[in-house]
Amino acid sequence: MQKTYQDLLEVGEREEQRMEFVRSLIMQREDDPKYKIAKIADQYDRHQNVTINQFQKILYTVTGKAVPDNYSANYKLASRFFNRFVVQENQFLLGNGVSWEKEDTKARIGEDFDNRIQELGKDALVHYVSFGFWNYDHLEAFNFLEFIPLFDEENGSLSAGVRYWQISPNKPLRATLYEMDGYTEYIWRNGAGEVFKEKQKYVTKYVRTEADGTMIYDGENYPAFPIVPLYGNPHKQSELLGLQEQIDGYDLIKSGFANTVDEASLIYWTIKNAGGMDDVDMAEFVNRIRRLHVASATDEAYAEPHQMEAPFNSREALLNRIRADLYEDAMALDTKNIAAGAVTATQIKAAYEPLRSKASQFEYCVLDFLHGIMAIAGIDDNPTFTPDMLINQNEEIQTLVSAG
Repeated sequence: MQKTYQDLLEVGEREEQRMEFVRSLIMQREDDPKYKIAKIADQYDRHQNVTINQFQKILYTVTGKAVPDNYSANYKLASRFFNRFVVQENQFLLGNGVSWEKEDTKARIGEDFDNRIQELGKDALVHYVSFGFWNYDHLEAFNFLEFIPLFDEENGSLSAGVRYWQISPNKPLRATLYEMDGYTEYIWRNGAGEVFKEKQKYVTKYVRTEADGTMIYDGENYPAFPIVPLYGNPHKQSELLGLQEQIDGYDLIKSGFANTVDEASLIYWTIKNAGGMDDVDMAEFVNRIRRLHVASATDEAYAEPHQMEAPFNSREALLNRIRADLYEDAMALDTKNIAAGAVTATQIKAAYEPLRSKASQFEYCVLDFLHGIMAIAGIDDNPTFTPDMLINQNEEIQTLVSAG
């Protein structure tokens, strides 16, 4: 069951109980369905397609026992469709950064603000949500795999959260609990937990004296919780959903085609008078022929080779069909459609229309996020975006000259 902000309030103010609550959130993370999907999506984004990596060919013994097929080719060709779709949508909207009407806004939000927005945008599209932390004068990015949100049951707002990290299982586990009135840091060494840094306010003020040096003398918090969620789409789900099965189908067909080409140079063998051989025995026989190019047989048993043609055309047609369907369902731009020959500006705009429509939905999510950050940072401005897209430069120049 997903924990909420009210669950944190019920824990009370005793540090032992709060620390145990934080640790339980981390230990139960694997049970969260959205976290499971986010982890899978993260692997696809890293070109580590789960289905193709786990695919294992199987053989059967005479007793019916299934054993791994370690004899025949088993290519695992993972495509990069998901990463391409995510990067394309994210950079189309955020590639040129955020534009502001007021000159001083850029200086107030920090030099790396556009970089953090792009990072947050990509993570939101992959995982379904990311989180921006306004840290006094700059933005920090938390992804869903490292941050556990605690939403308010009454109004659905993000009211607290835990960010955690651990370099390896034998290293300390660190966690920070973010609340409305400040943040507390915890650490677990060899299973034993303790408060690493007591709760402090988000904005601290210092005073320097000759005798005592620098010391904290005051602190304050923000008018609202300083961590704002950025969703990748209005459905609040990973962009992988609806595409994974098609990507898996493409990868499996492509890998199976490579296996067919590799195995015995498209030759299959008929082994006669060998009724006592099971799948494993026959696989070992063919593997020996492939390695040694020679095989021994008794007077009664012999092997006969046969040449066959790989179903190239049907597989190629199916791969092209799945590829086209993927681009259509992802509402992505297939640059192959505008790469060949002279293409007019109208044709380019038409090719961009699905991506533009999808990015417009994403833009509303980004604007909601930015308005949340601006309210916390005390910034009054109007953010806008300039889409990053190809153009027919010659035609654009001619249009401008004609207009002049």
